Amino acid sequence: MFNGEELSKIKQNRESWEEKVLNKSLAKAPESKQEFKSVSGAVVNRLYTPEDIADIDYETEIGYPGQYPFTRGYQPTMYRGKPWTMRMYAGFATAEESNERYKYLVSQGSTGLSVAFDLPTQIGYDSDHALAQGEVGKVGVAIDSLKDMEILFNGIPLDKVSTSMTINAPAAVLLAMYIAVAEKQGVPADQLRGTIQNDILKEYIARGTYIYPTEPSMRLITNIFEYCSKEVPKWNTISISGYHIREAGSTAAQEVGFTLADGIAYVEAAINAGLDVDTFAPRLSFFFNSHNDLFEEVAKFRAARRLWAKIMKDRFKAKSEKSMMLKFHTQTAGCTLTAQQPDNNIIRVAMQALAAVLGGTQSLHTNSRDEALALPTTESVTIALRTQQILASETGVTNTVDPLAGSYFIEAKTKEIEEKALEYITKIDELGGAARAIDLGYIQKEISDSAFNYQMEIESLERIVVGVNKYKVEEESPKGLLRVDPIVAEMQKKKISDVKASRSNEAVQEKLNNLRKACQGTENVMPHILDAVKEYATLGEICDVMREVFGEYEQAVLL
Repeated sequence: MFNGEELSKIKQNRESWEEKVLNKSLAKAPESKQEFKSVSGAVVNRLYTPEDIADIDYETEIGYPGQYPFTRGYQPTMYRGKPWTMRMYAGFATAEESNERYKYLVSQGSTGLSVAFDLPTQIGYDSDHALAQGEVGKVGVAIDSLKDMEILFNGIPLDKVSTSMTINAPAAVLLAMYIAVAEKQGVPADQLRGTIQNDILKEYIARGTYIYPTEPSMRLITNIFEYCSKEVPKWNTISISGYHIREAGSTAAQEVGFTLADGIAYVEAAINAGLDVDTFAPRLSFFFNSHNDLFEEVAKFRAARRLWAKIMKDRFKAKSEKSMMLKFHTQTAGCTLTAQQPDNNIIRVAMQALAAVLGGTQSLHTNSRDEALALPTTESVTIALRTQQILASETGVTNTVDPLAGSYFIEAKTKEIEEKALEYITKIDELGGAARAIDLGYIQKEISDSAFNYQMEIESLERIVVGVNKYKVEEESPKGLLRVDPIVAEMQKKKISDVKASRSNEAVQEKLNNLRKACQGTENVMPHILDAVKEYATLGEICDVMREVFGEYEQAVLL
C-alpha cells in the first residue's frame, strides 16, 4: 500500500485537480444530483483514490484467494478450475411435472438441482388440509409423502447430482425423504451431496413460513447438524439465508449483518448442544441476494466472506480453515423484477448475475423474465440458464480470480459494508442474540424502515425503475404464462388417500409415537423422522406430532 509521503502527495494532487479541473467543469455543467447514493442508500463519493483505502492492509485484509480471510474467494483458482454451479430453482404443480422440468434443465446444462416447494409443504400441511386450499402446487411442488419424493427424483441418480432444497420449518422431514429415496436407489447416505435451507430465523424475520417457536426450532436444526455430521457428511446442513432478508427490503449491510448474526446463533446453539465447532462448521453454507447495484453487490459478497472468517476464527476459535470459509449460493433479486415490460428483467438478471460472479459465488440461480407475473415458462427458464452459460463461456470474467480487487471504490465499499454489518451484529449481541432480537422485533423494524425508504425514493422519482416510474409504454396483457391447473390439488388428495390405503397404518402410528416421545425428551429426532417417512407417514402427520409437543410460533407485533 502507499506510505505516508505518497499519500500526502496524492492528497495534494487531488486538491489541485479539484481546484483547477473539477470546479471549472462543475461551473459549466453541474452534476445531475446533489448527492449520489447506492441502492442501499449509502453515499457514493465522486472519486475514490488511495486515500480511501489508506488504512487497509493488503496482506491481512485483502490477501490471497483460498487463504484467510478469504476476501478474494475461498478457492485459490476460483472459476479457472471450474465455473460456479448453475443451480436453477424449479418446482411447480405435481412431482411428475417438476421431474420433467428437472430432466429438461439437466439436459440443457444445469449442473445442480434446486427444489421449490409449494406453500402447504413449506408450513407442514398436507395437500388435503383445509388451510392448503387454493395453494397446492402454486409456488412450488407439492410433497405430501415419500411417494411424491420418489416420483420427483425418478430417473435422476442421486449419487450423480447435487440437490438444494429450499425448505425450513419441515427441513428435517424433507431431508429424511431424500435420504429414503436415495436408499431405494441403492445410494448410501454418506454419498449424498446437497443442501437444505433449514434457516428458521430468517423465516421469523422476513418470510413467515415458520411452524414452531424459536427454541424447539433451534433444537431441530442442531439435531440435523449432529445427525448429518455422522450419517450424511457431504451434506450442507443449513443455508443461512440473507436472500429473503434483502427481498423484504433490507440494505446490503443489513443483509450481511443480520445473516451473519443468524449464523452466529446457529453456531452457538450447536456448540451448546455439545458439538465441536470444527465438526459441523465446514458444512454451513450461506445464501445471498444479488441486487441491482453492481459494485455494491460485489463489495457485499467480499465483505461477508471476510467478516465471517474473522467471526469463526476470533469468536468461536475454529482451528480448521474450512470452518472459516463462507461458501454461498446466490439468486438474482426477485424483488427487482417488474410485471411492466418483463423483457427488461432479462437485462436486470444479467447484471445481477455478473455481480454474483465478480463477487465469487459458488452457485447461482438466475430468475426468469416472467416471474413477476407467474411461474416461469420453459422458454423463460432457458433464457435464464443461457445467461449464466454466456457469462461463463463468453465474457472472460472467469479468467482471473477476484478481478475487481484493488479498485479504490471496491475496497472502500467492502470495508464500509463490513464495518456497518459488524455494528448490527454488535447491537444484536447486546439485545441477547439473533433469536432474542427477532422476538423483540428489532431486526424486522430495521428492515421495514429500509423498505419504506426505498419505496419512497421510487414514488418520488429519486430512484428510477425503468418501465415502472419512467419510460413507460402502453402494453397488452401478457400471453403464454404458465398456470397451475386447479386439478393438481385433487390429484394430490387422491395420492394421499391411496398412500394411506396401501401402507401399514399400525406401523405408521408406532413410528409417530416414537417420534412424539423423542420430541418430549432430549433424544435426536432425525432417526425417528426417517423411520416414520419410510413407513409413508405424511409430511402433515409428522409435523402435527411436533406441533402437538412444541406448539406454534406467534410473531411479535411491531409498534
